[in-house]
Amino acid sequence: MSRTTPATLALTKAGIFFELASYEYDAGAERVGLQAAEAMGVPASAVLKTLMVEVDGKPACVVVPSDQEVNMKKVAVTFGGKSAQMMKPADAERLSGYKVGGISPFGQRRPVPTAVEEMATLEDRVYLNGGQRGLQIRMRPGDLLQVLAAKASDLIR
Repeated sequence: MSRTTPATLALTKAGIFFELASYEYDAGAERVGLQAAEAMGVPASAVLKTLMVEVDGKPACVVVPSDQEVNMKKVAVTFGGKSAQMMKPADAERLSGYKVGGISPFGQRRPVPTAVEEMATLEDRVYLNGGQRGLQIRMRPGDLLQVLAAKASDLIR
């Protein structure tokens, strides 16, 4: 597994401190984030999943704890829209430049507005996908918000 991805390159270029962690990716897992947390032995609330969404037809990215479900009404409100829906997997891959199960909020092919679940900012360190299946980036939530120019918002049910 390569430890250099567009995500790690983007963080390095931005001068953000991060650590890498890897785990055995299970393509058959029902919920990838929960499988990652279990495989790494860390709380599921600290492993964040990256979801590509469309708000009033425009792309956006939301980052939420892997043990939570996103609330699309709250997502729409966060981005000033009327409705939100999950992006089709093929569109998410094309827009981000990553494969589903390996989508990182960092180093995406085309940057989009991003919001992070506010509860995730209470963690000391969080894990996010590093740009390929089985690779996680460990970092401080404040750095996550800073490097993505993301807003912390209530995004879960």
